[in-house]
Amino acid sequence: MSKGKTILTQDQFQLTIERLCYELIENYDDFDNACIVGIQHRGALLADRIVHTLESNMNVAVEYGKIDISFYRDDYRRREEPISPSETVMDFIIEDKKVILVDDVLYTGRTIHAAMSALQHFGRAKEIELLTFVDRRFNRHLPIRADYKGITVDAIDEAYVKVEWEHLDGKDQIKFFSKKVNT
Repeated sequence: MSKGKTILTQDQFQLTIERLCYELIENYDDFDNACIVGIQHRGALLADRIVHTLESNMNVAVEYGKIDISFYRDDYRRREEPISPSETVMDFIIEDKKVILVDDVLYTGRTIHAAMSALQHFGRAKEIELLTFVDRRFNRHLPIRADYKGITVDAIDEAYVKVEWEHLDGKDQIKFFSKKVNT
C-alpha cells in the first residue's frame, strides 16, 4: 500500500481550521439565527473541531448538530455490505435559520445532496452553505459547490484524498493517494 503524499501538514491543518473559523465569523458575526451541522461521520469530525475552535479560541457560541445521512444516500441499496448508521444529534430545528453544513471532502456532491434531504426533517432552512476541508474539483456528479473550503485539490480518476485526524490516525494531516487505499 502506498503511503501517500502529505498535502497539508499538521501545522497547516490547524491554520486552515482557524482561517475557516475567521471566514465564518466574518459572515455570521455572533451566529444569531445560524447553526453548524456536521455530516456523520467524517464531516462531523471537522465540525467538532470548527465548533471547538470557535467556542474556545474565539469566544463565539454556536448551535451545533450532527446528522446521519445513511438512508438518504442514493446508493444505500446498491452496497454489498449493509450500512451501519451513525447517530443524528440535533436538539433544535432549522426553520428559518442559516445552516452551515460541514463535510471533510467534497467529491461527487452526492453526500451533500443526501445531507440536504435529511435536513428537511428538521425544518425549512432559510439558507444552506457548505463548508468543506477539501474540495476535489473534478468528478462532480451534481451541481454542488463549497462556500468555504480549506484547500482545493485537482484529483482525477482513481486518486483519493484522505483527511486524517490525530485522535484516530495519529496525526492531523491531509494525504493524497494515486488510488484508493483501504481505510
